[in-house]
Amino acid sequence: MTNVIKVGMADLNYAIPPDKIRTSGLGSCVGIIIYDDTVKICGLAHIMLPDSSQCRSKAVQRSKYADTAIADLLSYLIKNGAKPSRLKAKIAGGAQMFKFSSTNEIMRIGPRNVEAVKKFLKENNIKILSEDVGGSSGRTIEFDPLTTILNIRTVNKGVKDI
Repeated sequence: MTNVIKVGMADLNYAIPPDKIRTSGLGSCVGIIIYDDTVKICGLAHIMLPDSSQCRSKAVQRSKYADTAIADLLSYLIKNGAKPSRLKAKIAGGAQMFKFSSTNEIMRIGPRNVEAVKKFLKENNIKILSEDVGGSSGRTIEFDPLTTILNIRTVNKGVKDI
């Protein structure tokens, strides 16, 4: 029986077949799937912000930030049989949800999240096989670690698989 493991905002989790993994409400947030298709294991993080160094609190919610969430995904996957050289990624989200007249960098949360995710993946030599990022619509994503298909439902745009 297939279960769908749900990942909330600023959260992360893992799945192995026959389970699938899903997150919804991706606006400016980025959903990142990292997987090893040989051992059929994957992790999904719902990233809200680019970098934990911006956090003012002592207790960092690690799954909220691109840098710490990706580090945690990698650590778990490798501990559970994934090989770093086989890891691949798919990403979705990073929309610019609001229109602003200013070009204030702080308000570019979606694009900054996408840039941060790509930077940390590149630093870890993880190739992004496909992506569906940007725009101005929210998304729900569901990944199947057996087929490695990422199903994306975009508000007012329909459904596609990457």
